[in-house]
Amino acid sequence: MKVAISTDGEFVSAHFGRCPKYTILDIENNKVVSREIIENPGHHPGFLPQFLKEKGVNCVIAGGMGQRAKELFNEAQIDTILGVEGKIQYVIDNILKGTLKGKESLCKPESGKGYGVNKSVCDHK
Repeated sequence: MKVAISTDGEFVSAHFGRCPKYTILDIENNKVVSREIIENPGHHPGFLPQFLKEKGVNCVIAGGMGQRAKELFNEAQIDTILGVEGKIQYVIDNILKGTLKGKESLCKPESGKGYGVNKSVCDHK
């Protein structure tokens, strides 16, 4: 399994498309066999699902993303787990234990409009 986690420093970013980086994990037999941190290549409608699919990602984890992004990931056959918060290592530990649970997306509809990757205003807690 290959997982992409929206990353902001040591924490899961609330905004999948506008996070500064992604932590990409290759997981085999409940072990991380490779870990890579990449810069967000940019937020363009429809771009990130294709970009991550080409990298072999089959699951994305984030605090939130818009409905259209969820639909595009679904079309690309990439699972999404949203509503995730906390340190990246905590998330990885829970993935490996099989206990990671998603919740409601942290982002409200239209909360990201007008902002780029370096969004400084959020509508969520």
